[in-house]
Amino acid sequence: MIKLAIIGTNWITEKFIDAAIQTNKYQLVAIYSRDVNKAKIFAEKYHARHFFDNLLRLANQPNIDVVYIASPNSLHFSQAKLMLEHGKDVICEKPLTSNYQQTKALIDIAEHNQRIIFEALKTYYLPNYQLIKSYLPKLGKIRKVLLNYCQYSSRYDSYLNGNNPNTFNPIFSNGSLMDIGIYPLSFGLSLWGQPQQFYATSSLLASGVDAHGSVLCNYNDFDMIIWHSKVTNSYISSEIQGENGALVIDHLSTCHQVTFHPHQGEEKIISITQQSNELYYEALEFAKLYKQRTIDHQGIGLSLLASSMLNKIRKQIGVKYPADNFEIKE
Repeated sequence: MIKLAIIGTNWITEKFIDAAIQTNKYQLVAIYSRDVNKAKIFAEKYHARHFFDNLLRLANQPNIDVVYIASPNSLHFSQAKLMLEHGKDVICEKPLTSNYQQTKALIDIAEHNQRIIFEALKTYYLPNYQLIKSYLPKLGKIRKVLLNYCQYSSRYDSYLNGNNPNTFNPIFSNGSLMDIGIYPLSFGLSLWGQPQQFYATSSLLASGVDAHGSVLCNYNDFDMIIWHSKVTNSYISSEIQGENGALVIDHLSTCHQVTFHPHQGEEKIISITQQSNELYYEALEFAKLYKQRTIDHQGIGLSLLASSMLNKIRKQIGVKYPADNFEIKE
């Protein structure tokens, strides 16, 4: 069993714990929170033996194999670095870090310490995502791609009422692009790589982060349009359009339902029923990497590519974070 520790006590950590337990490959042994009472409550709920409000004590705990990090984006680098340097593998929620410089440094640290760093971008590991990849040749020449993820944030009302929630606070390296825009962006990059050129637009909030945005990517023979928003809902599916047919994808981040529309013939739902907790698949994938001790896995290149593009897009739209003033500290 992989001995698992968790940094964070929020809904996504609960979801990952449940997914990890479902795989029958993990044993939860420790919980960290800045609030020791929260850590204790979480530990009791999930029967974890240890709980901490001190990261160094967690890092020094000997009976931990991997640490799952689900803290605010701006804390990912420092927390993951500490765990890697203390001999722990790391599963880190997306985005892996605040910027490309931190991502490259973190991957170098993992390699130096012969530890696994794994970005928990769930879409890559879904069975229906793999089906989408296998169906691309049936579409013929790709001509148009629309990747859409727009979801009204539960914290936007708080922002409008004069508060400053993490979701819209540049101190935490957040905003629409980093929070949910990363899903359609990474989806497209994983299938077609870096575009020949791109043009990004957005609307910035007074806090300095983006509320929503669009990215037009050109791949010579086809265009890919990305829509993302934290201040509106969308009811439009994503599409991959080819000369011989199209794929329609409902709920891009989970690939809940995928329909193939051939130019000749009847439409066909090609998706399968996935686990209700879609994080199951990323937990299972990491367990394979852990067993094989695969340091230089496929996700590394995807993390670097996505992080580089996020940097470039933020530069175009004018979003800057305090974390961008980054210098590696030995």
